[in-house]
Amino acid sequence: MNNPFKNKIPYKILLNKYVIVSVFFVTWILFLDNYSYLDHRVLNKEINELEDNKIYYQEEIKKDKDQIKKLKNPAQIEKYAREKYYMKKDSEDIYIIEFEGDTLEKNIR
Repeated sequence: MNNPFKNKIPYKILLNKYVIVSVFFVTWILFLDNYSYLDHRVLNKEINELEDNKIYYQEEIKKDKDQIKKLKNPAQIEKYAREKYYMKKDSEDIYIIEFEGDTLEKNIR
């Protein structure tokens, strides 16, 4: 009983020992190994996120350092306290005026 596919080219290629070993190797590397491609993809994504966080925090540190330099001046400390914490002198009155859309709260309907 002869196999009708035995002399066909795709059949010969698929049963070639080098092709079988190569397919096994590629499958092993992509999915089964400790250093698989899928693990590397996840780790690379984490690395990119951490680098983005690093850049963000470096910018925030730079802003904070500038703020600290400004607050070494007593006049700037007073200005900051008045703007941020609504502090006032005893002889002053403070009026806070809010316009529509200025508040962070949103009307949920």
